[in-house]
Amino acid sequence: MEIMPKECEVTKVEPEGLSTVIYIKNIKAFYAKDELIRQLASVLKKKVSVRVDASALLDPEKTKQIIDQTVPKEADIKSVLFVPEFSEVHIEAMKPGLVIGKGGSILKELMLQTGWAPITMRTPTMASVTLEGIRKSMVYEASERKKFLLNIGKKICQPTPTHSSDWVRVLCLGGFREVGRSCVLVQTPHSKVLLDVGINAATGDPSKAYPYLGMMGFPIDQLDAVVLSHGHIDHMGFIPFLFKMGYEGPVYCTRPTRDIMVLLQQDYINLSKRTFGVEPPYEKKHIQKELHHVITVDYGEVVDITPEMKMTLYNAGHILGSAIVHLHIGEGGHNLVYTGDLKYGFTKLFDPANTNFPRVETMLIESTYGGKNDIGSNRMNAEQTLVKMIKEATDRRGKVLIPVFAVGRSQELLLILEEYYRRNPDFNIPVYIDGMVLEASAIHTAYPEYMREQLQRRILGDNSPFESPMIKVAKGTDKETIANGEPAVILAPSGMLNGGPSYDYLQLMADDEKNKLVFVGYQSALSLGSKLQRGQKELMITGDDGRAKTLNINMQVQTADGFSGHASRDQLMAYLRNVRPTPERILTMHGDWGKTEELAQAASMMLRKEGRALNDLEAIRLR
Repeated sequence: MEIMPKECEVTKVEPEGLSTVIYIKNIKAFYAKDELIRQLASVLKKKVSVRVDASALLDPEKTKQIIDQTVPKEADIKSVLFVPEFSEVHIEAMKPGLVIGKGGSILKELMLQTGWAPITMRTPTMASVTLEGIRKSMVYEASERKKFLLNIGKKICQPTPTHSSDWVRVLCLGGFREVGRSCVLVQTPHSKVLLDVGINAATGDPSKAYPYLGMMGFPIDQLDAVVLSHGHIDHMGFIPFLFKMGYEGPVYCTRPTRDIMVLLQQDYINLSKRTFGVEPPYEKKHIQKELHHVITVDYGEVVDITPEMKMTLYNAGHILGSAIVHLHIGEGGHNLVYTGDLKYGFTKLFDPANTNFPRVETMLIESTYGGKNDIGSNRMNAEQTLVKMIKEATDRRGKVLIPVFAVGRSQELLLILEEYYRRNPDFNIPVYIDGMVLEASAIHTAYPEYMREQLQRRILGDNSPFESPMIKVAKGTDKETIANGEPAVILAPSGMLNGGPSYDYLQLMADDEKNKLVFVGYQSALSLGSKLQRGQKELMITGDDGRAKTLNINMQVQTADGFSGHASRDQLMAYLRNVRPTPERILTMHGDWGKTEELAQAASMMLRKEGRALNDLEAIRLR
């Protein structure tokens, strides 16, 4: 109130989630003084939003008319939705940059004329049921979301504890010396934060599938926050269970991660019933509740998640929106970096993982390919090998099944095959995508800013590679027709053959020796994919009549290395060499038994720092 001029007519100030929101009646008076927003942010040391009081907002119909008159037609506006609870108008357009205007000029003009704060969103170039549902939900459930954000804002705005935390510890609740159910508790005397809460989707056994949340030592409703690194099921699949058990706090992640998370969690409910015959640990209503508790954060944005803990997310290079989490605990007391899953090498989708941090004392790093023999392949050679494998099968009139994760590997492979198709027009083999691959690819087109610059330009230039004429969408009833039809490539989840369309195609194609099964990603030791990769030639499956029968694997089984979204051993070592500043302690996670140990030892020798492979249920004091 001391900073704001009286003519702005401040009506209220609210701590709303990560922002301090100032409601005023006279927006023109505020914009007349350019330095005000910087001055407020500098003094408050928080993100500041200025909104117009509801009593001073223009009628929605008149506002729509002004939007139509002010925004260039080329922006191609698809929807305009009003959210009076936040004094916002959500404008979804094919070209949101034209809605924003140079330096935000059009947004400013709209707010000056109407009072509504315009929020722009990019329309995906491909239809997405998931995105449409999430965006509408954020509008229709705005009243409940407002209450939640105000409650979180008040908690975060509590004074910093007078006695700084004299200890920081991490408790390993899953994903240590194993891949799956990643979950880490970061705890101080004043804060309790979970980093990832995943499920091992390769098994239906609860003792091996779910993290050890019962070992936290306190009720779930005492958690301050959940921070999600990325949207793969082994990192976020168990979060809805927290809300089922009474958690009411925030889930922090990037915007793409939020959308991918909802997509894959809904699929997991169906997958657990169909694949393992077990009831999932939560229902769709718990996913919906989780969605309303998500607070999205951009890369590089420093935010307070507890009164003593600041968080920053950085690009991890793994999948769309994947993040490395940096936690600054206390007044410089300790700095923890949690890599989640990272890629420190070339991909067609993303830039390599970030290596620069303000401070790092402890680093928790994944080690999926941390073993001394997990040396990566040359990417150009890997692409040539993949194309050769495909041609070998299609030249003999066979089909190629490539089990993929719906998010990440499927889009990377589509880019590789689309580029080869453009450069070699005689390569006219159709590439069928099934399951959630189409939906996941559509979400990618809504967030080009998270991808490599060259790919951004193609999507923004209405030349999305995900809409190539080479790509065909398989309908639900097409599987048998495709499997018995002309030569083709089939990309289908799940990536480890644990159910989903890829398992259905396997049953239809396995007996024909002309066909080929090509693995391009990590296969968990518990997965069906791992068994086939190791040479198993017979599978016991359940037939249509409910009886067990033998499936003979006559199709050729091969592995194409070089396409993983995880860093190889040499990339992990290069990453650690380039991290600045050098961590004082390296703790390894997310790797099969032996790989975590080998990476910890190698990192310790190379950096001459402490290196250690932790176990599930182990706790370590960091300070």
